[in-house]
Amino acid sequence: MRRYWDRFKFHSLFIKIFIVMLISIIAVAIASSWTTVRMSEKLFMNTFSITNTKVISQIKASFESFHYSIVTATNNTQLSGTIKSFLTEEDSNSLRVLRTYYNMTTQMKKIQSTLDSYQVGVKIMGKNGRSYSTNTNNLLMSDQELQQHELTRNTLAEPKRLMYQFYEESSKDSPQKEAVIVASKALMERTTGDIYGTLYFTIHEQDFRPFYASFVSTGNDVAILNRDGVIVSSNRSDLMGQQAEDLLQFAKEIEEKGLDYKNIDFRGTDSILIADYLSSYDFYIVNLIDKKTALGQMVNSKMVVLICSAIVIVALIVVFLIFRRLTRSLTLLTRQMSKITQRNFHNYITVTGSFEFQELGHAYNYMLDELNEYVEKLVETQKEQRNAELAALQHQINPHFLYNTLASVNFLVQQGSQEKAVHTIHALISMLQNALSNVSESITVAQELENLKSYVFINHVRYGERIRVNFFISPDCMDFHLPKLIIQPFIENAFFHAFTKKSGGYIHILISQDAGSLLCEVVDNGDGMDTGEADLPMSGPASKRQLFTGIGIRNVHDRLVLMYGEEYGITIKSVPGEGTAIKIRLPLIPGQE
Repeated sequence: MRRYWDRFKFHSLFIKIFIVMLISIIAVAIASSWTTVRMSEKLFMNTFSITNTKVISQIKASFESFHYSIVTATNNTQLSGTIKSFLTEEDSNSLRVLRTYYNMTTQMKKIQSTLDSYQVGVKIMGKNGRSYSTNTNNLLMSDQELQQHELTRNTLAEPKRLMYQFYEESSKDSPQKEAVIVASKALMERTTGDIYGTLYFTIHEQDFRPFYASFVSTGNDVAILNRDGVIVSSNRSDLMGQQAEDLLQFAKEIEEKGLDYKNIDFRGTDSILIADYLSSYDFYIVNLIDKKTALGQMVNSKMVVLICSAIVIVALIVVFLIFRRLTRSLTLLTRQMSKITQRNFHNYITVTGSFEFQELGHAYNYMLDELNEYVEKLVETQKEQRNAELAALQHQINPHFLYNTLASVNFLVQQGSQEKAVHTIHALISMLQNALSNVSESITVAQELENLKSYVFINHVRYGERIRVNFFISPDCMDFHLPKLIIQPFIENAFFHAFTKKSGGYIHILISQDAGSLLCEVVDNGDGMDTGEADLPMSGPASKRQLFTGIGIRNVHDRLVLMYGEEYGITIKSVPGEGTAIKIRLPLIPGQE
């Protein structure tokens, strides 16, 4: 039993990590799948609604084009003296009557020609009892019935308005009613306002559908409602002629509140409703999208589950093999370290955690004894040499930046991201070499670019990549020299102060030649500011702890003016809510001066 316990305690780290990873992978897979599906559904619905809003606009344009043709025909009719004479004069001799009918036929052919693109019937009735029709798509009722019909009464009630009305008529051959849309207008004397006739344009509902038929599909339906909530046209025949006051109210709500779309339950179906108002018709265009049908074409839930399960299984196998290999070496190391810690040395850290980490802690404390003595001697011998260098560079290096970066590396190592941790260490080393080892006051653009990339990489490791950084460097500028750490303070400022209100954005670094100068630009699309805020102090100690140097903008500008003259320095242009653009103008220095 003791032997098994010893084996277990030396492998406890592996077992604990594997259990944690097992639970984490499964939880992440489930959460990611659920989130991805929900986000995909939301994105799909938003995109679908935007697309269908544009489709509604195209449908509306088709209706407006038809309305324009009706208006043109109406205006031509009202301006025609021939038609007015036909509708107002009394019958005289037969020859005059024949001439009047001939002229009327000629005039109506001209008016009908403006409607040749549509299957529209035209009928005119005058106060003298005369009537004229084109004999195509006309109403089946007699003139006397039409004169007494609600269509005519509504038209005469608003004589100045071109009115569109819905009417269902039955033929003698078929008991089934046929839907008709009638556009009507009272013909009036322009001077007196007296009504001398009524004009009717008739289009059957089946000839009305081509205005939107090409935009509908399964689960994506269109309905046209009048102001009473009656569906006057739809690609779904089961909706024709039905009262849909709920759709009318939803359409009015969308119009009044300026909504893009509205989620509704239409007759037991979870749907998205998009609507627009046809003011010329006093109709509403309503687009009904069945969510289940639309999403069913996009998301295959069974396939998503199978793929996620396969990914989880593969991930667990890979994690098992990797951690088994990693912890095997660690287990051997702890066994060797345990032999060293049998000697009595002072403990400098509180040893906690699993058995492996306890052994590492004991060994670490032992190494501290040996290292302390060595470091004390080394520090003493190099103290005088480094004092001068550290005094000159102390204002450039912020120790909190190093602490936080090393803490991030420690976290990466604990999480198993060794490769990323190595890259971070290399980036930090590169920055420290540039700041400490290179004693020159100026460096090449290529060296500065490498240093900036290292700084950006470290910030991305520490804070994530919500702020994208792009470099646009002209190749002919790589060998020019510029003062050390001249661009970095502005990138620091953009990272920690430009995106306090926004969740993310970009920072562009551009270096090029301009009018005999070296122009360096740092542009971001962050919060922006008033130009007077450009050199304000940081918000507090917490902000300073994030920076590598903490060099102020005013200090950089004064330094450039002092070194190169008044024509060089820094200009800042910023717009609140849009971003900040900083230009650093330097002389062209081909070699180190």
